[in-house]
Amino acid sequence: MTLASSPSTSQSAPRGTKRTVGQSFQAIVMMFVITLILAGGIGARLVQLQLIQGKRNRQLAEENRIRLVPAQPVRGNIFDRYGKILASSKLSRSVFLWPATHKPEEWPQHLTRLCQILDTPCDRILARLEKAGYNSPLPIRIARNLNDQQATALQEYGEELQGVEVGIEAIRMYPNGELAAHVLGYTGEIDEESLADYVDRYEFEVNKRYRLGDIVGLMGVEAAFEPILRGEWGGQQVEVDSRGQVIKVLGEQKTHAGEDVTLTIDLELQKAAEAALGDTQGAIVAIDPNDGAVLAMVSRPAFDPNLFSEAIDEAKWQELQGRDHPFVNRSLQGFPPASTFKIVTTTAAIESGAYPASTVLPTYPYIIAGGIQFWDWNNAGFGPLSFTGAMAWSSDTFFYQTAQKMGAQPLIQWTKKYGFGSKTGIEIGTEESSGLVPDDAWKRENIGYGWFQGDTINMSIGQGFLQASPLQVAVMFAVPANGGDLVKPHLFYDPSQTPSMWRESLGIAPDTIAVIQKGLREVITYGTGSGINTPNIPAFAGKSGTAEAPPYESHTWFGAYAPMDKPEIVVVAFGEHSGQGGGSFTGPKVKQVLEAYFAQKKARANGTPLPTPTPTPTPTPAP
Repeated sequence: MTLASSPSTSQSAPRGTKRTVGQSFQAIVMMFVITLILAGGIGARLVQLQLIQGKRNRQLAEENRIRLVPAQPVRGNIFDRYGKILASSKLSRSVFLWPATHKPEEWPQHLTRLCQILDTPCDRILARLEKAGYNSPLPIRIARNLNDQQATALQEYGEELQGVEVGIEAIRMYPNGELAAHVLGYTGEIDEESLADYVDRYEFEVNKRYRLGDIVGLMGVEAAFEPILRGEWGGQQVEVDSRGQVIKVLGEQKTHAGEDVTLTIDLELQKAAEAALGDTQGAIVAIDPNDGAVLAMVSRPAFDPNLFSEAIDEAKWQELQGRDHPFVNRSLQGFPPASTFKIVTTTAAIESGAYPASTVLPTYPYIIAGGIQFWDWNNAGFGPLSFTGAMAWSSDTFFYQTAQKMGAQPLIQWTKKYGFGSKTGIEIGTEESSGLVPDDAWKRENIGYGWFQGDTINMSIGQGFLQASPLQVAVMFAVPANGGDLVKPHLFYDPSQTPSMWRESLGIAPDTIAVIQKGLREVITYGTGSGINTPNIPAFAGKSGTAEAPPYESHTWFGAYAPMDKPEIVVVAFGEHSGQGGGSFTGPKVKQVLEAYFAQKKARANGTPLPTPTPTPTPTPAP
């Protein structure tokens, strides 16, 4: 007997219908196709990321993970000739930004707190970021010389200041403030415009030596001796985490500090010269007439180079400039040298053969040339005078006559031989004026007509178009002081160098030199400089000068050297628009410097404390 099967057990499940046949196969195919498409897309993206953009992406990854922390070298010290510090360095806190920490559009929101703490406009910081480049692997300095409050605030808000780092670096320090500011100069950050110039000038590659934002010398000795003072960069290559914290140091290159520089400047004499000049707008220069070594150089008004230990913006720079231009080194700028120039006129008159050294000429209240009256300074004349007497009394009409007879060419030629019209060659010469020695060609080009006899007459007393700097005038005084040699002034001190390396004979006859020396001595013994004759100084020689500068007050000069028998020092003082006369206004300033020099020399020889210079009251200019 056969049992009938129930539907639930005897009938197998249907295999499919026309509507369902092949659906599971299609699903498998679709999944395979989709997988292929996805794999292809991913593969293509990987190809793009790893092969096409691989180098760029690896670079970005490395820049986020690996950082170069540069270490700026410490600048060399600057010493005076006796080893006293004129410029050094101290450690200070600076603020740096890591550009790659944020996207360019994200930086503004991350700078708000930082700008408040530093009291700096955010636009200025953003401008520095943009200039350096947002992908730069190097940190960008945005502030220097932080105070304690700023450093504490940056630490407290560290969590919201990602990409901001406080670092320790050396900044320049000038322990004597304004003292010798125009000689020493100052340092500051190199900008984009100057970077290429520094690289070309010192023949170093940017990444090895100079970078945007580096601290470099911008004026004076700091700029002139930049390659020596600079030193060599170093730094660390470090690995950081996502927060910018250093995980480990991967490599390190040591920095090399800059070399020290010793100057010819005598700090104590510099102090005395600064005290002597006081608040007078002008300059004082002291040099060794035997080799041209600069012992002191003062310019007023001055500035404090320590101000540049912080960043100076354009507004602050304009404020510091003021109306009297304190950054101009008046020791190196041209002014009419007035009657100090009669040293050159005497040389030209005798050496040209126009007059013998024994000449005696009458002097007058004035002489007439080309229908013009040229007056003597006392409006009366001095009677018959020799060259030495004319020098002592600074007779203008005496020298007018010598100019008329010898003519322009000998005077112009000897003026150039004395170094006028050319830079002296001092190391800080980028700030130096060459002065001006006018002639017919210059006058035609600049004035529009030729040379007249009146131009020669004016030039004979150091006026007219003639221009000379206080340093050039000091070099002129060194010629009779050392017996007829032109010296090259310099600031670098090297005791192994002999004086002969710095001097060149002008070929002046001994009789001519003797006349000039005697005349300059008589200026002090009974002439226009007799008011500063003193037993505190060994017998010395000098010459006054007063240059008209309408519509302003006159310029005043006085130059001197001492001792007469074996000169060691030349001092020239210049008062810009000071009024009065050279003998009465600038003469006492020269006297004060000479007294300080010989007092300090005596103290050093005896091993006693050096005298402290005290400022002398500056006479009030005549109305």
